[in-house]
Amino acid sequence: MRRLLLALAASFALAMPVHAQEAPPQSPVTAEAPLTGLAAVIAENAKSIAKPSRKTIGPIIAAIGAAGPGAPEFLEAWADKRLGERKSDNGIFLVESKGSVYLLSDPVTGALMGEAPRKEISEIKPNAGVRGLIAAALIEFQLSDANIAKRRAALVALSRDGGAEHLAPLAASIPTEPDAEIKAEKERLLGLLTIRYGESSADRVAAIESFGADLGLDFRASLNPLLATTRRAFEGAPEGNVAQELRPGKPGFTAEEAYDLLVAENRAPARLTRADLRAALEAHIENGAVAGIPLAELDTPARRDEAYDALEAAGLVPAAATDAEVAETVAAHRYAEIYAEPDAAVTTAAAAALKSVSFKVEAMQGADLALDALSLASIYFLAAIGLAVTFGVMRVINMAHGEFITMGAYTGYVVQLYISDYTLSILVALPLAFAVTFAAGVAMERLVIRHLVRRPLETLLATFGISIALQQLFKNIFGTQARPLTAPEWLDGAWVLNDIVGISYIRIAIFVLALIFLGLFLFVMSRTRLGLEVRAVTQNPSMAASMGINPDKINMLTFGLGSGIAGIAGVAIGLFAKVTSELGADYIVQSFMTVVVGGVGNIWGTLAGASLVGGLQKGIEALNPSNTLAAQTYMILFIIIFIQFRPRGIIALKGRAAGD
Repeated sequence: MRRLLLALAASFALAMPVHAQEAPPQSPVTAEAPLTGLAAVIAENAKSIAKPSRKTIGPIIAAIGAAGPGAPEFLEAWADKRLGERKSDNGIFLVESKGSVYLLSDPVTGALMGEAPRKEISEIKPNAGVRGLIAAALIEFQLSDANIAKRRAALVALSRDGGAEHLAPLAASIPTEPDAEIKAEKERLLGLLTIRYGESSADRVAAIESFGADLGLDFRASLNPLLATTRRAFEGAPEGNVAQELRPGKPGFTAEEAYDLLVAENRAPARLTRADLRAALEAHIENGAVAGIPLAELDTPARRDEAYDALEAAGLVPAAATDAEVAETVAAHRYAEIYAEPDAAVTTAAAAALKSVSFKVEAMQGADLALDALSLASIYFLAAIGLAVTFGVMRVINMAHGEFITMGAYTGYVVQLYISDYTLSILVALPLAFAVTFAAGVAMERLVIRHLVRRPLETLLATFGISIALQQLFKNIFGTQARPLTAPEWLDGAWVLNDIVGISYIRIAIFVLALIFLGLFLFVMSRTRLGLEVRAVTQNPSMAASMGINPDKINMLTFGLGSGIAGIAGVAIGLFAKVTSELGADYIVQSFMTVVVGGVGNIWGTLAGASLVGGLQKGIEALNPSNTLAAQTYMILFIIIFIQFRPRGIIALKGRAAGD
């Protein structure tokens, strides 16, 4: 008997640990001990957390955020879809997938609480709307987080979806912010949020005035909603924050618009159209009359309206307003544009600030347009300077000049295939493009141009044929798709003065390059023997030859020089434009216009022509931004008119060559 009792006791003792191991881990939301803080909030709202709805989850998220320690970590886990619900008891856990099971952790402390089969756990996956609410709640904690990246992310989230509830935590985080740049961003954002959600009118007005004539897009974006208006109709005096009262029949507000507004506000029935009136009367003809009015008397609008009114009173036709009723109803009401913002002091301050900002914005837009025009002028100058040299000395209209630009751009592309350092590749490509296009220009002059001296029509046709041939050659070698010519990293981005005025570093580099070439050209032409001989041949080829200068050699070198400069222009243009076989063709027309308008054979004339053409094109595009083709057309028409009054260009040649 004693042995039997010992055996039973041992069996019971051995069974106890096995039963404990098989029992599921206790859920923090079902524990028998009383729950406090975050654990209590989670337990109380477990079902709503498991199946959240954007419309109802807001108060629960707010309660979690105010629950104390562990709240930020829980909210982050919820947003990251790292929570799960145990089906057996609706317990909420931090879950981590591990093979066929989930590892379960306490959602408050993070302590490991065992594991569960995958079929026993439902992952909690909040939708985008709920995640947005969670992110908004996390901002309060992230604003003072030790991680600077989280503080920046919080500011981005606030700028996108900030509300009145964020004013206090944002203000509280500013005094302890260690980073000066982030602190400035916080102060600015606090001002922007105060404009929209400040507690008092005085606070909002002060926030508006603190920005002054700030040009920031965020400031203007905060002002515009305050000044948004809606049109409303009133039976008496307009009510609310009135922007302006409207008078039917005055400019901007017709009587038809007034009645449409009344219909939209259910203050009047729909207007009766002539077609509807006719159809209604025809449908109710009885014994040669409509509503007791003989057909013979329905020959005036007044009688037809009277017949319709009688049908309407009898309930035979839908309610509708005749012309007379429309006029009467419109006259019986008053109309006004009402601000969406009810506080008049705020809208007054916003209107004054926006007016001041608008004036400054217009000035900055003018400055930005001037920078764009200057940038475009520098591009045209680079593209046209070589053409001006060859045309000024040789009087040759080189229709293949654009292809030398393309050749230079392709040279830069080939260099980058072998030199991966973009800075070094550009430094190599510029002189190499000059050498390649210089050699091509010399070959073209020796083989074609020299045999067509003083035969302008034949020269034009020959260079045009060479242009087509070179385009086809480029397509055969490089294909028809655009090839990349990548700028160095230090040319990425733009020099930005404010939200309106800015210019890319590539455009600045091209402007500097144009100035460098202007200086080099002036040095060569005024300080070197080659320049002296070029000027002599330009002025009087016969006299220059009698002085021992070889005009043929000068022509060859001049044509090569002009072609080489076009090659360098191609590298510069290729840094921001698509490098294709038609690249040069896009600039040849503007190059010719620049030379003709500026004055043939004069470097200062080319500079003036590039400035005029670039400024004119940008100005026309600003007036008609949706149609760049129209800008080109108007510019050509202007230049045609311009050369009628000044055929030699802005700065014409002086001396004997001027009469050639």
